[in-house]
Amino acid sequence: MNVAVSDLRAHLRQWVDRAQAGEEILVTDRGIPVARLVGVDTTPDLERLIAEGVIGQADRDQRPRATGRRRVPAKGSVADLVGDQRR
Repeated sequence: MNVAVSDLRAHLRQWVDRAQAGEEILVTDRGIPVARLVGVDTTPDLERLIAEGVIGQADRDQRPRATGRRRVPAKGSVADLVGDQRR
């Protein structure tokens, strides 16, 4: 599906909805293709990368929490500490 830049500007919401629904929209400027508008669906990519062993799924649903240790009190602001390290 081709769409002119002027039509894309005038009806952006409709074109985005169509791309989100799975259509590939080729944007043209005076008849010359300049961009492609496609929907983003990361689920198939993640499933493929997991199947290929490139990435793995998390073992737990929640982030681990630091427990059992007391926080070290800061001696000044972070900006001061960074400034001291840069000198």
